[in-house]
Amino acid sequence: MAKKIVIIGAGPGGLAASMLLSSRGYEVDVYEKQSYLGGRTGSIKKNGFTFDIGPTFLSMPHIAEELFAASGRRLSDYLHLKELKEMYELVFEDTGIHMTSDRNEMVRRIEEKFPGNGSGYLRFMEDTERKMSALMPILQSRMDRYRHYLSWKVIKALPELSLGKSLYDVLSRYFDSETLRLAFTFQSKYLGMSPWECPGAFSILSFMEHEYGIYHPIGGLNQLPEAMAKVTMEHGGRIHLGKGVKSLWMEGRDSRGIILESGEKVPADEVIINADFAKAMSTILNEGSLKKYKTRKLEKKKYSCSTFMIYLGLDKQYDLPHHTICFAGDYKRNVEEITKTLSLSGDPSIYIQNPSATDPTLAPEGKSALYILAPVPNNFSGVEWDSRQEEFRNLVLDIVERKTGFKGLRDHIEFEKIISPKNWEEDLHVYKGATFNLGHQLSQMMVLRPHNRFEEAGNTWLVGGGTHPGSGLPTILESARITAKMILEKDGLELPEQDGRSLPGLEEAL
Repeated sequence: MAKKIVIIGAGPGGLAASMLLSSRGYEVDVYEKQSYLGGRTGSIKKNGFTFDIGPTFLSMPHIAEELFAASGRRLSDYLHLKELKEMYELVFEDTGIHMTSDRNEMVRRIEEKFPGNGSGYLRFMEDTERKMSALMPILQSRMDRYRHYLSWKVIKALPELSLGKSLYDVLSRYFDSETLRLAFTFQSKYLGMSPWECPGAFSILSFMEHEYGIYHPIGGLNQLPEAMAKVTMEHGGRIHLGKGVKSLWMEGRDSRGIILESGEKVPADEVIINADFAKAMSTILNEGSLKKYKTRKLEKKKYSCSTFMIYLGLDKQYDLPHHTICFAGDYKRNVEEITKTLSLSGDPSIYIQNPSATDPTLAPEGKSALYILAPVPNNFSGVEWDSRQEEFRNLVLDIVERKTGFKGLRDHIEFEKIISPKNWEEDLHVYKGATFNLGHQLSQMMVLRPHNRFEEAGNTWLVGGGTHPGSGLPTILESARITAKMILEKDGLELPEQDGRSLPGLEEAL
């Protein structure tokens, strides 16, 4: 009889694990509290408009390709990926620059606006390629014992870790322009962190975009979890939507399955938790079974910032870039408001996705689906969103209309939805509304991050942004691969190794 796996949460980590394990003959059941797939990578559909809830593009698509190949499938049969050579427009108070994945063109643009900095860009790309090569073996391997720090792959990577240096420090070695330093460090926001505090090793984030490009799946990034769920079901796995999990079903220190909110007990040989890490620790695990993760200890951990989201269905289209990022006039102050003083900014930085410029499937003809995000403090701030939401929404729209070509937005709104930090916590079950999960300080990385094998309960595993190697879609997918490999190894099995960058079919997908 096939071994039974139960997965809590149908986010990308849980679905990647379900796809990999069901393809190897396990009996897999995924239980999801919401009525839709994907978690933060799900979608909002209303009045003919489709919005990605959280992440809006795919980077390093070869990782997804490898997981599909290991599951006996080709990514290109499920997703149509469109590369965005014009990655994003960056808007500063006194200038702007369009970033491209074309290296020669990027040098030309940098030299045109910031003379003398083109060579710094080339040095950055060359140095960070070496750093990436050293770090990837760590990001793709289990790190749950201190002796793993003594492994050759870690020792080899040490010179590339930029220990003791922040991301901003590292980029300052390549650019004398403050604008360019920010243009290559803002990706720390993907981790919900300040570039002045984010470890320098994360210079790989901007490198990944410039080296591997960024891709828009037609239909939105929500199509990736949809595809992984489809592969899971093709291999006999089952997805149960609208079925919340109340707790683990414990016998002594071992998990024997899960208990649904309905009271039903579901037995399992192994349980994989893909729910938001801290939320899961404070809800679905029986308090008596916990040691490390009592509520008071959870509150002492470091968490990412939150995000204020505005989704607008518009009755017109804007001939503007797919991605636009508006930097606050005083960016450092804005970042400190988000991460240190935990106060609402009067001049926030703002990200705008205009996917209808690329993808006509996301809105009715002649209309567009606009996605607006402003990083804000998480709910440790105590901000009263019930009373501040409308004021902050108007501030964000005012800035967008003033700084960008998205003029007259309010005159064209047919549909609007807001997700505030309060909504992230109460409706989407994200601990303290910390959208990007646990922080990525060195004190919460590698062996010091919650382990893929959850040691507080036997037969229990973690995937997602709250475990090793961290948050961000590529690393979440890697967490699923690491956990799946560990379960397979426990049973004397292996996961097929594939190099997605050389697989037949990848070029067709791109």
